[in-house]
Amino acid sequence: MSLSGLKRLLVGKSLPTSAHAEERLSNAAALAVLSSDALSSVAYATEEILLVLVLAGSTALSYSIPIAAVIMMLLGIVILSYSQTIKAYPNGGGSYVVARENLGLYSGLVAGGSLMIDYILTVTVSVSAGTAALTSAIPILKPHTVLLCLFFMFLVMLINLRGVKESGNLLMIPTYSFIVGIFLLIGVGAYQQMSGNIPSASNSVAATGGEAVTVFFLLRAFSAGCSALTGVEAISDGVLAFKPPEWKNARLTLIYLGIILGVMFMGITYLANIYHITPKEGETAVSLLGNAIFGKGSIPYYYLQISTLLILLLAANTSYADFPRLCYFLSRDGFLPRQLSIMGDRLVYSNGIIFLSVAAAVLVIIFKGEVNAVIPLYAVGVFTSFTLSQAGMVLRWYRLKTAGWQISAVLNGIGAIATLVVLAVIVLTKFVAGAWLVVVAIPLLVWIFLSINRHYKYVAERLSIQDLAPKSYTPRPRTEQVTHPAIVIVGHLNRGTVEALDYARSIADEIVAVHVDIGSTDREKLRKRWEELESDIQLEIIDSPFRSLIEPIVDFISNYEQQHPDVLSTIIIPAFVTRNWWEGILHNQTTLFLKAALRGKRSRVVTTVRYYL
Repeated sequence: MSLSGLKRLLVGKSLPTSAHAEERLSNAAALAVLSSDALSSVAYATEEILLVLVLAGSTALSYSIPIAAVIMMLLGIVILSYSQTIKAYPNGGGSYVVARENLGLYSGLVAGGSLMIDYILTVTVSVSAGTAALTSAIPILKPHTVLLCLFFMFLVMLINLRGVKESGNLLMIPTYSFIVGIFLLIGVGAYQQMSGNIPSASNSVAATGGEAVTVFFLLRAFSAGCSALTGVEAISDGVLAFKPPEWKNARLTLIYLGIILGVMFMGITYLANIYHITPKEGETAVSLLGNAIFGKGSIPYYYLQISTLLILLLAANTSYADFPRLCYFLSRDGFLPRQLSIMGDRLVYSNGIIFLSVAAAVLVIIFKGEVNAVIPLYAVGVFTSFTLSQAGMVLRWYRLKTAGWQISAVLNGIGAIATLVVLAVIVLTKFVAGAWLVVVAIPLLVWIFLSINRHYKYVAERLSIQDLAPKSYTPRPRTEQVTHPAIVIVGHLNRGTVEALDYARSIADEIVAVHVDIGSTDREKLRKRWEELESDIQLEIIDSPFRSLIEPIVDFISNYEQQHPDVLSTIIIPAFVTRNWWEGILHNQTTLFLKAALRGKRSRVVTTVRYYL
């Protein structure tokens, strides 16, 4: 099987751009795709609180209830704040877009970098936590944790490469199975409590600890539990994934998310307190709770563990849904490599999906798939973006002063203050434990963004044809017998292309230029400038409904060579050469792929005209 055949088997056939509207999600599917991270966090958020509290002994575990209540208040504030953002940005109001538009470039880049880190950590934590659920139920698999994490990550990547609609259909079953499992756990546990039938075999081993219960200690537990809020912003980032009316459906789904998440998180925390669940090495809190309520080895217990495994693995899908979109916005604005703005065969940003998978896989290997090792890094990025987004919304309402802007500004203002306080608590309490890595990584990412942007601006200046005066060419004489035709590949009309066309004039008696429109070409602007600079050469614009550059060019050249069977055609590919080798990574390697494809078609004369930046 060829490489392209294997790709078709794994990913599926290419979808035309016209099918984009059909790839939209219903509310039920969107809840599964965009909220799996937030919903799955209940599988470990309570445990993170307990892991801190148990350091002060079993008696301190009762503080989990008021801590969870405060977190739920914070959840309500965030939900209300982001509902305002969705209404204000019906085309998608991610933290990067909102912060950049209202707070300025640097704030936007900080928000964008923070979210990128959070999305990568979300994949790492979700897959690691899902694997932990599996190894809790089947301890013999524990030594293979890292390999299992990488395998599950590969599966999630494949699901997302197949497209939004297919990933939504696949995710609905595990997401709603998990919701049913948790509600069943809460319902049976509450019934047993009310009937006074709490099993004496529950995990009630007394624990002692040397930590004192201070305000700082409780803040540490609070910051650990705030991992329950990660992923809440995903719906506001992915408004355009919904069916029309997009913003109304997104807002309604966000409310559903808040209600379901709140009930599940408070229910698990309450039951963990009632059943005296104490964190245990090698087994998750949900597993301990399932054993206590359903009985060890029972069918409901294994249903709970399997659904928890699946939702935690697929919780990474929230990142897979939003990380590529975030990269698209940053790439479109020139702060990330251009390749990340290209839509793949299945109408998803495939390069962003692959980039996310590789970055998360590296973290899994470094931290050996241990959830508790990664958690201290978690939530810093998301609460940074929360704060900047909400602060940006306050300034937006104040600037526009639309009807009822005061209420909206107050809601977003409360959200900004609350998330800023939480961010300060998280940084303060988790700094030594590993949060310093994220604090250092965010400004480093901003520096990388700015460096990439400087490079793209330099390239644009060097290739610009703004100062080229219109040229007047004498029409090229037509000869009865064409002896040396040339085909010039035109990506963009720039100085490199102009030099390639000049070279074609020097060697060919017939020239045709070909440009592929993948749906982003301003045809009127291109043709107008072409007539000013290259009026003597015919320009062919080819539509590419599947967004492919290589295949339409190869087909055009094959047809052209069939029309000129007895002569050697020269295919001229303009290419610019960057100052440093690493700068070439920031540009599409279309020339290399095109040359390889033409060799396969046995085109004999292929030349590159290089323009040195």
